[in-house]
Amino acid sequence: MTKNYRLDHELPEATEKWGWRFHNLGIPTAKKFPNEKYLSHLKFFHSGFPESPFGVEWMRFEADSPIHPLIQQVPHLAFEVDDLDRELRLHKFNVLTLPNEPGEGIRVAMIEHNGAPIELIEFINK
Repeated sequence: MTKNYRLDHELPEATEKWGWRFHNLGIPTAKKFPNEKYLSHLKFFHSGFPESPFGVEWMRFEADSPIHPLIQQVPHLAFEVDDLDRELRLHKFNVLTLPNEPGEGIRVAMIEHNGAPIELIEFINK
């Protein structure tokens, strides 16, 4: 049995076949940034996304943040999906964080693939 590998010029399966759309790159940091916003229930600060033409978002965590340690230590890619529950059912991912609503009209889940955290985002009524 041969394994199909993606060629250098081919897009990732998640965007090419599954229809996911790149949203952001989340980078953990210990540095404080201007205009940080705080999510008290998750005990972390985030910044940079609104100003970044590339979707870079900086994330600074409090010591007692309930966010999974892998997410606090390793940068993650985030993709917008149309139906979060469907994607989790369809692909049988290793789920780090169950679907939740970090803000109004936003549902997210975090998965792990080959040691890398990946965020799936569904915008409700956008």
